[in-house]
Formats: sequence, structure tokens, C-alpha cells
Amino acid sequence: MTTQQSDLRNALTLLIAIAIAWSPGFLGAIFFATGDDSWYQQLDKPWFNPPNWVFGPVWSILYIGIGVSLYLVWTRGERAPEWNRLMVVFAIMLVLNGLWTPAFFGLESPVAGLVVIIPMLISIAATIWLARPFSGVAALLLVPYFLWVSFATVLNAAIWQLN
Repeated sequence: MTTQQSDLRNALTLLIAIAIAWSPGFLGAIFFATGDDSWYQQLDKPWFNPPNWVFGPVWSILYIGIGVSLYLVWTRGERAPEWNRLMVVFAIMLVLNGLWTPAFFGLESPVAGLVVIIPMLISIAATIWLARPFSGVAALLLVPYFLWVSFATVLNAAIWQLN
């Protein structure tokens, strides 16, 4: 394989990894963005609830980081049991990410959101831990995601408590 072909293959793999990372948010937005957010608007929210416009840019940046992290561990090429375990936990993390929007907004239930977001937070921590031996950078790229979902978990719990 020539250098140019290798570069093209790497770029394509990176784009696929970023697309995979974006898919939970994208699918959630397509299937659960009804335009009628009256339920959410009527909820009592804590003082630390960010304005709605913050969520889109933050998630966009996080999904890119998640995608690059996935690319870095995916391209290690190792198919050892540890790598397979990492890929399974990474997939679980993304599935849980995709389930939070339908649980919280689709069911209009902060409790259902908590049922999803707590295991999601655990899966993010596990993914960071499992990624470290393959790529320290990949693990570090997931730390902002872990911090944001930690904040989102506290926010979700506060909304549940206030309502």
C-alpha cells in the first residue's frame, strides 16, 4: 500500500469513527426532537442549569473527541481479549448515550434518564480505564466526556428532585 493510500485509509477510518461517535446524538435528535419542548420548559431546574444553546456546541466537541478516541484505539489493530473488551465497553457507552435522550425526553421522565445516565457514567469510566493501555491520548480525550456526563448526572438528579 502506498503512503497516499495509507493516508486516505486513515482519514476514512477517522471519519467513520467520528460518525459512529456522533450517531447516538444524531439519532436522538432525529427521533426525539419534536420541536415541542414544553414539558422540559415547564420543569423546575436548578440554578446551575446551563442555557439550552450550550448543549449543542458542547456535545459537538465531545462527539469529535469520542470519535478521535475511538479511532486511536480502533487502529491499534490488536485483537487481544483486552482490546475486544474495550470495544464492547465502548459500544455499550455509545448505546447508553443514545438511550438517554429517549429515556429523559421521549418518556418525559427524569427518573428514566437517571436509570440510563448512571450506567452510562460507569461505562465511560470503564472505557477510559480500558483504553489507557492502548492509547493514553484516547483515554484523555474521553475525560471531558466523563466530566460533562458527571455534570449532566447531577443536573438530571436535581431536575428529578425538584419535580
